[in-house]
Amino acid sequence: LGLAARQRVLVAPAELVVTPPFRSRRHLPSRLARLRELDGETTLQLRGHGTEFDSLRDYVRGDDVRSIDWRATARRQDLVVRTWRPERDRRVIVVVDAGRAGAGRVDDEPRLDTFIESALLLGALAAAAGDRVDLAVLDDAVRGRVHGATRTDVVQRFGETLALAEPGIAATDWSAVPGLVDSITTSRALVVLVSSLDSVGASGDLLAVLPRLTRQHAVVVTSVTDPAVERMASGAVDPAVSGPGRRGGRAPSLQGRAERDVYRRAAAERTLLDADGVADVARRAGAEVVRAAPEQVPPLVADAYIRAKATGRL
Repeated sequence: LGLAARQRVLVAPAELVVTPPFRSRRHLPSRLARLRELDGETTLQLRGHGTEFDSLRDYVRGDDVRSIDWRATARRQDLVVRTWRPERDRRVIVVVDAGRAGAGRVDDEPRLDTFIESALLLGALAAAAGDRVDLAVLDDAVRGRVHGATRTDVVQRFGETLALAEPGIAATDWSAVPGLVDSITTSRALVVLVSSLDSVGASGDLLAVLPRLTRQHAVVVTSVTDPAVERMASGAVDPAVSGPGRRGGRAPSLQGRAERDVYRRAAAERTLLDADGVADVARRAGAEVVRAAPEQVPPLVADAYIRAKATGRL
């Protein structure tokens, strides 16, 4: 009659893993469309890394003479050229920096969140293109790995591994990356180092390993810019740093505010110049640098992967 009830509590220990939100998923359809266009319509005139023979066609004015197939030309008694297309089943290795660079905050969000979004978008895109994708989460040691993710499980496996990543204050052991890559594959691969290039002091270890990696692999390095620093360098007033000089004290004088703004602008410009210099060093070492604000980095990394496929570098 509803006059009595009994309740019993059962203890059921369990572990719940909350995977990252994957907000950059919205960029996936447009990049997949570009990949389909690349696979179905784009052919390369010259053979390069990561290409396979596609077809023969008649020579037209402007074609590179190095693409002429002389045997086919002799059979047809007319000039014939070879075309190539991006090869499938290539290796893509994503290394996520969970060290000091990931602990820095931009727009009240740790950089590691941007690194995670970039890894998820690139993993989903590369797996959909038929390439083999591997993930490593690194600080002073390897904190997580995903080997041979497929199109159906790449997002789940990447998400479960990256959910356990925590940004720390330990320096990232970049010297271990070449050996880590060699343990995955001895063939040419696209190696994406998802980190941030800030200054020579902070990024010196990463820069030191780039020549060794670029000798055999196509390498992409990310760099996350801080919009607040860019606004400060341009002279715009940032609400986060404006206001009275001391809490509870008098507001600074006009001269005091001007001096403070000059110093802040100079510091911001110095920060941007340091990042530009480090990016130039990375490019001279043979790496492609993707440098942008946090929300722009994941789609730009995906674009770098598509360019590598289109140009035969992968």
